[in-house]
Amino acid sequence: MTNRADSNADDSANDSQSPRDRAVVDFYKPHAYVVDESIGYMMKRILAALSQTVETSICEPGQPTYPQWMPLHKLHVGNVNTVAELARECGLDAGAMTRLLDRLEAKNLCRRVRSVADRRVVNIELTDEGRAAAQEVPSILARVQNEYLAGFSVEEWEQLKGYLRRILENAQVINARGEKQE
Repeated sequence: MTNRADSNADDSANDSQSPRDRAVVDFYKPHAYVVDESIGYMMKRILAALSQTVETSICEPGQPTYPQWMPLHKLHVGNVNTVAELARECGLDAGAMTRLLDRLEAKNLCRRVRSVADRRVVNIELTDEGRAAAQEVPSILARVQNEYLAGFSVEEWEQLKGYLRRILENAQVINARGEKQE
C-alpha cells in the first residue's frame, strides 16, 4: 500500500511534468472495460446532473437555461465580445453559437451589433436584463457545486481540481497533436 506522503510526492512530480513526459498506464483494458467506470462517462454524468440541478432549482420560464449561463457570464466579465470569441470560449461551433444567441436575444438578454471598424465582425452586448441575469451566475453555480462537493475536505477539493486539470492538460496535448488513440 502506498502511504499518503509518497502519493502526494508522486502527484507533485506528475504535476511538474508535461503530459508528453508522463508514463501512459493502461488503467482500462479492452477485455475488462466497464463503461460505467470510465472517467469520461462519469464526468459526463456529473455534468448532466449538475445541469439538471441548476435547471430545476433556479430556472423559471423565460429565464436563461444552464447552457446559456456560460455565455452570459463570459460576456459579463469581459472575457469576450465577439461571436467568434464567444463560440471558441464556450467550445461551440458557429452554428450552435448562432442558435444560442438567437435564444438569448429572444429573451432580451443580449444583442448582436456589427462592428463599425470591420463589418465582418459581430460584437455581442449584454442588455440590462442580460447583465442582471449574468450577475446571478456565480452565486447560483457556487451553491450548486458546493452541494455536489458535500463531504469533501478542502484538501480533497484541491486534489480533485489538480487531477481534473491534469486530465484536461493531457486532453489538450493529445488534441493538439491530432492523434487518434487506439
